[in-house]
Formats: sequence, C-alpha cells, structure tokens
Amino acid sequence: MPKHDDHSLRGELPAEPFGVLARWLEEVRGSGQANPDAMCLATVDPDGAPRARMVLCRSLDVAAGWIGFYTNRRSAKAREMAGNPQASAVFHWEEPAARQVIVSGRVELAPDDDSDAYWSTRPRLSQLSAWASEQSRPIASRAALMAQLTKMTQRFGESEADGPVPRPGHWGGYRIVASRVELWAGSAGRIHDRALYLRGPHGWTSMRLQP
Repeated sequence: MPKHDDHSLRGELPAEPFGVLARWLEEVRGSGQANPDAMCLATVDPDGAPRARMVLCRSLDVAAGWIGFYTNRRSAKAREMAGNPQASAVFHWEEPAARQVIVSGRVELAPDDDSDAYWSTRPRLSQLSAWASEQSRPIASRAALMAQLTKMTQRFGESEADGPVPRPGHWGGYRIVASRVELWAGSAGRIHDRALYLRGPHGWTSMRLQP
C-alpha cells in the first residue's frame, strides 16, 4: 500500500516548485515502478474541446521552470499546440507516497540540439517507427502499418552496423514553460496538502489551497 503522508509541504512552502518536482521524480524513479516519468498532457483542439493523452517527461529544468517531452510534430497534439500554444501536464504517483503535480504554461519547441541528443538515445526500433508512423492519421490495417515499418527498416537497416537512423524533421521536442504549478501530497483522512505556485515578472508566489 502507498504511504499517504508526505511531509514535503507541511512546513513553510518552498520558494519555487520545480525543486520539489525534481526530487519527487527521482524518488519515484528509485521506487522501481513502471513509467515513473509518465504524465497526462492536456491540449485544446481547434473547436475548443479539451484533449488528453499520456506522454513521458524526458527533461526538466529547475532553474528555468520547464518540463520537456518529444513527439511527432505532425500529430494531433502537435497540431493543437501549434494552434494554441498552451498546455497542462499532470503527474500522479501512489509510490513511494501519494503525490500529484500539475504544470501549466506556454508551449515552446525544444532546440534541435536537444532533440538530436534525445533521438540518439532511443532504441533503433523506436527510431524506425517514428519514420514509419504518420501519427494520429487513419490507416487501413495493422498490416499496412507494419508494411510501412518494413519499408523504413529496408531504407535504414535493422542494426547499428547499418549506421545511425537520422532524426526526422517532423519529430522533436516540446517544452511547457510553467506559469502555474500545483503540488499535492496525499494525507490520511483526505486532509491533503496542496500548494499553488504562480509565476510573475518577479518570480514565483505561492499559496496553500484547501483539499
């Protein structure tokens, strides 16, 4: 069972929220649970309807106050972020303690150097699938998708001995530069600890919220 009491927010609130987020992420990664970096990314489509999906947080800058992830820049979420460059991401964990973090703010493209560096760490099959899949677009069958993967495998080769797979121009990173962050730490009896951080021209201000 998860521990429901986390004293991180019990005393005076930290001056900024990203140090807490970074520490919580490291603790979750050390707990052995699957996909500790998973977060729910929420965007808005052209009709104003909310859309959400799970992605992986692959970078975090405490000093600058942003989180980063990578995806196909022709995907539905990419098109939505291009039309309305605002997004929210929600982390939720039950181990080693019940915690949640909501990061909201403007969306920026990551620099190409960052995208290239992360691309080089991806498994080759993941690289090939990024070339093969026109993400979010309809396809007739799984067989048709696998045929596209086979085509890319023939093009770039199956193994590292065939040379590196270049990063597609339509694949890269995004950053959510936070203007608002909420930290939540679960507690027994639902007397949870909640802290809201808002970023203004002179830095972060914080307040406690009732659970």
